[in-house]
Amino acid sequence: MVFWLVLGCGTICRQVTERLSGRDGGRVLAITDDESVVETLRDESIPARRADPADPAAIATVDTPDVVFVAGDRTDVNRAALEAARDRFPDASIVAYTGGNATAADRERFDDLADRLIDPSLAIANRVLEDAASPSAEAAIELRGLLSSIDGRLAVVAHDNPDPDAIASAVALVDVAESVGIDADACYFGDISHQENRAMVNLLDLDLRNVDHDESLEEYAAFALVDHSRPGVNDQLPEDLCPDIVIDHHPPRGPVPGEFVDLRQGVGATSTVLTEYVDRFDLAFDPSTATALLYGIRVDTSDFTREVSPTDFRAASRLYPHVDTSLLRQIEQPSLEGDTLETIARAIKNRDQRDSVAVASVGRISDRDALPQAADQLLAMEGVETTLVFGFDDKMVFLSARSRAADVDLGETLRDAFDQIGSAGGHADMAGAQLEIGVLGSADTEAEIESIISVVEEVIMDRFYEALETRPGVPVGAYTQTSEWLFTQRGEGDDGESA
Repeated sequence: MVFWLVLGCGTICRQVTERLSGRDGGRVLAITDDESVVETLRDESIPARRADPADPAAIATVDTPDVVFVAGDRTDVNRAALEAARDRFPDASIVAYTGGNATAADRERFDDLADRLIDPSLAIANRVLEDAASPSAEAAIELRGLLSSIDGRLAVVAHDNPDPDAIASAVALVDVAESVGIDADACYFGDISHQENRAMVNLLDLDLRNVDHDESLEEYAAFALVDHSRPGVNDQLPEDLCPDIVIDHHPPRGPVPGEFVDLRQGVGATSTVLTEYVDRFDLAFDPSTATALLYGIRVDTSDFTREVSPTDFRAASRLYPHVDTSLLRQIEQPSLEGDTLETIARAIKNRDQRDSVAVASVGRISDRDALPQAADQLLAMEGVETTLVFGFDDKMVFLSARSRAADVDLGETLRDAFDQIGSAGGHADMAGAQLEIGVLGSADTEAEIESIISVVEEVIMDRFYEALETRPGVPVGAYTQTSEWLFTQRGEGDDGESA
């Protein structure tokens, strides 16, 4: 049984004493000259005596403790109590708190007599130094230096058809850049067509530039990529472009160019990383940006249930006081359009289910962002753990997959199945792909088109089932010859809204 003697009971004493008294097999005695503290400790069943902890007589009859904790607020009283305790209990282990007004001479005396020293000024200094030397702090310093060196306008580019995480990250990086005097635009190629994503942009009045694939970008002196890491892969920038800034949380599929690269694979969202930068730059959180960032974190972590880290929770906690919760609720609950409901109905009706895997073609689509909602609905069905839903738009076929199976990595599965004939990517439980059906361009009649689509449906289903049965990383070999004439190769990597 460890016997703790507590001399003085100031600011830090109470919590420590309560914890000590709660330890099994431990014994505590507190001595303080504050009668109210004595009464409070006794009310909590902690033995306490009223006496001057600096008076040697107060401890003259106390049994030899294993540990002495000198815990008053005043430095002079703590120093006298320490000297008395060391004289009375030469073999005891002593932990001493210096108090708030210790001089250099006091610290030297405390250091001579105590086995462990608690110095508030040193503790604060150490915390500041640790915080300043943390990787995120060093990265913020480096980012500030790079931004300040830009001579001209910065394009902050999200991936094609950006999701909430990419949108929020781009807007937040624009805020960071403008805080150091750099003009910047949040840019994206493709469309924002998902109902929630459109609601997010419109309700929060986010300033985004939709760039056409053949539009000149000569006005920009520098480029930043957010929520993806390679130019020309899931964006329409030149592949040989060397971006100035790359901030992402996905594992890269190849070398990542860039002057400043921050890849945080241990966090659940790029919005988490940008929240840290806004905080590190000591910026006030704009309510629209804060709401967008929190929504980005929630979507990418599936409401803090997927690939979430302590850093994501800390970022959400930092953002929440600045979030417009009424707008957030409106973003999360947009009305479903008729075409989306029809797509979901076709997915349920046309599903091909093998054990716990359901695959469905929904035929022609007008809104590809109905696909992930259909995949989610199939996943909600009893006995289904993995889903793939795909549909056709002009010469393109878009795929969306979901899984809650512990042994399935959808990102790798779709890459194995479709990277050879299109582009694919995503997370372990949420992924997407897109394929170009080149042969459709040569079809003359509706019957020919339907015949080609029927063959494509069979190829997609079989390649997906085969990839699920093949260990990750092993290319899918079936239907290679068929795929060559059906599909036209496109760039790799799809982590956009279609997932």
